[in-house]
Amino acid sequence: MVFAEAELLYTVETPPPVVDTSLRVEVVRSTQQPPMAGKQVLIYHTHTWEAFEQVENARYVETEKWRSKDNAANMVAVGDALTAALEALGCTVVHDETAFEPPDLSTAYQRSLEMLEARLAAGESYDLYIDLHRDAVASNSTIKRTVNVAGEELARFMVLVGKGQSYAEKPDWQANYAVAEKITASLNHQVEGLCRDVKVKTGRFNQHIAPRCVLIECGLNYNTLEQVLNGVPYLAQAICDSLAE
Repeated sequence: MVFAEAELLYTVETPPPVVDTSLRVEVVRSTQQPPMAGKQVLIYHTHTWEAFEQVENARYVETEKWRSKDNAANMVAVGDALTAALEALGCTVVHDETAFEPPDLSTAYQRSLEMLEARLAAGESYDLYIDLHRDAVASNSTIKRTVNVAGEELARFMVLVGKGQSYAEKPDWQANYAVAEKITASLNHQVEGLCRDVKVKTGRFNQHIAPRCVLIECGLNYNTLEQVLNGVPYLAQAICDSLAE
């Protein structure tokens, strides 16, 4: 008997690939750090209630002429705007809104000094200390009040540095002056005439408290708050230029 040899069919399955679960690949996208990342700035106002020219559509209640407790009209409003502009450029900003003028304007610097000393005692340290003010002139002053940029009126700035001549503990005013010069130069590079010359006075203005202390005058009493705020972005850039290594 002859048997036919059966045809055997074989199906060969390909084994699944071996996955090494011990390996993990991540795609990391590099994000550029803001240029001022890591820079620490303190903003405060020894003369907190300094305010500006009244305008019809934004009246404020005066404590006296060109002064107000209203933080939407006084130096706190300018400090808020500068804080936002500096933070947008990468700075870390502490804005101290304490009203140092009461109970007596003539002793306001004593109270702002106590604030600064308390912060130092708590271990705080900043790359720049800014006492933000508003300057005052008589109505017949010939100081130019604004510059025009593309139809927009900007209040002018001025940086003040104290020598502390009548004090035992004096600031390093030359170092502070160097910072003031950088801020002034940057403002005038951005917009010609936006900043007046640095003013050096014999007072101390609490600038002995740490390195890199300046007092910045933002506009005049005859400027409007809007004119001052128009210039704040330029001031923020100038401050960052002064902090750049």
